[in-house]
Amino acid sequence: MTTPQSAPAPGTHPTAGANPGRAETRDELGRATYDLLVIGGGILGITTAWHAAQSGLRVAMVDAGDFAGATSSASSKLLHGGLRYLQTGAVRLVAENHLERRAVSRDVAPHLANPLTFYLPVYKGGPHGAAKLGAGVFAYSALSAFRDGVGHVISPSKAARDVPELRTEDLRAVAVYEDGQMNDARMALMTVRAAVEAGATVLNHAEVTGLRFTRGRVTGAEVRDRTDGTEFGVDARLVLNATGPWVDRLRRMEDQAADPSIRLSKGAHLVLRRTAPWRAALATPIDKYRITFALPWEDMLLLGTTDEVYEGDPADVRVTEADTAQILDEAAFSVRDQQLSRDLITYAFAGLRVLPGGPGDTAKAKRETVVTEGRGGMLSVAGGKWTTFRHIGRTVMNKLAELPGRPLADDMEPMSSLPRRAPLPGFASRGAVAHRLQADAGVPGPRMAPDTARHLAGHYGSLAFDIARLAAEDPELAGRIHPDAPEIWAQVVYARDHEWAQDVDDVLRRRTTLTIRGLDTPEIRARVERLLAVRD
Repeated sequence: MTTPQSAPAPGTHPTAGANPGRAETRDELGRATYDLLVIGGGILGITTAWHAAQSGLRVAMVDAGDFAGATSSASSKLLHGGLRYLQTGAVRLVAENHLERRAVSRDVAPHLANPLTFYLPVYKGGPHGAAKLGAGVFAYSALSAFRDGVGHVISPSKAARDVPELRTEDLRAVAVYEDGQMNDARMALMTVRAAVEAGATVLNHAEVTGLRFTRGRVTGAEVRDRTDGTEFGVDARLVLNATGPWVDRLRRMEDQAADPSIRLSKGAHLVLRRTAPWRAALATPIDKYRITFALPWEDMLLLGTTDEVYEGDPADVRVTEADTAQILDEAAFSVRDQQLSRDLITYAFAGLRVLPGGPGDTAKAKRETVVTEGRGGMLSVAGGKWTTFRHIGRTVMNKLAELPGRPLADDMEPMSSLPRRAPLPGFASRGAVAHRLQADAGVPGPRMAPDTARHLAGHYGSLAFDIARLAAEDPELAGRIHPDAPEIWAQVVYARDHEWAQDVDDVLRRRTTLTIRGLDTPEIRARVERLLAVRD
């Protein structure tokens, strides 16, 4: 006879393929000897872990905070060729960026990437004329082999129909080109998932407190779990320092006399509620080198960015009143005042660009990836662009294969033998996923709201059906987290069980859009905290 059991509490039932618990992961990290330990879970560390695991290496990755918790979730959210780089003559870089942008948008993560039309307004007295910008966007599209159309110039009236908040006073013409956009935190998390599916062992909120040495060589790290204070060690044949703005701090753990290798540039952004629909983005030249963006993103408007030297503690980077004033003032060149009211601001964030060390204006500095080897054999990687994150992973792996003594080369599959365009988890047509979520999610339950279906399709791809099943099994998880946002409570449980979410900000800032929408109320935060506390 079967003994009746009480129903589980909301959000407590396990789901297939859930992440292992932290204690289990710590035990695994402490027992094994890895080929490669990646310290830093920003996109540089994540993409390297992914490529290394694909190549057959035994890989571990730890991060002191959340995955993509710093600079990698504080970008301008663009997948782009870099139009402004043409001004500095970096033609080859733009062509390479375009190649990667198309690969990510079409072959790797079409469920996470959006095409986006850009308008460059040409105003009387501006830094560039219509002829120059028209030629620039034509050359830009030519470097993309015209696969996204031909850059051209349109009339102010046509542009104003697509961007109703466009300032038309003294507007002479508008140049048009095509690029792409993403949610950087979601792209990073899907790449972490790809690394794990390829065999990597990962742990966030795990701080490296020291390095391990064997006969003068770095052979691992001492780690402290920030969630409960547990300390453990990780042994590895090779250690990669991918800590972004903290790269020199870790280099000094290897060699106290290590000279600085990077400099930092702060980029701040504002998120605002939109007063009208936008069918294109604005990229407005401020001077010869700088452009300010006004981007429709996540049903809101993203403004930015600043570019200034930063010399403080990376953990203390913040958006200041001066940053806010600068962003709004620069946006006012091309955006009407009613869209720039401070009352519309829902969120502000700042990140740090990691640039090669040296003098000069940070706005003109190349966004190149630098790989160096320290006295103890630790590799450090810094710099680069979000658009080329896959290329960065391949670059680091090629560097590993070429190390003196070739410590890992014999155990690695050559990069040339791996799929050039391996898709990220959830790969699917977002339109098809959204349609099925509304029409038939493959599970019982009420029909999903159109905005929720579109949101899930664009953030999870085909994995959205797993969230739909959670909602169907537990009606409490099918409800909206906030009436003004598309997210549902099932996403919190999914973030807990499948996406390594440990605290409230992990969920509300990076795995959903509640914080950037300004909707992370005390009541919502309290319920998220209760759901996170229920772990198998």
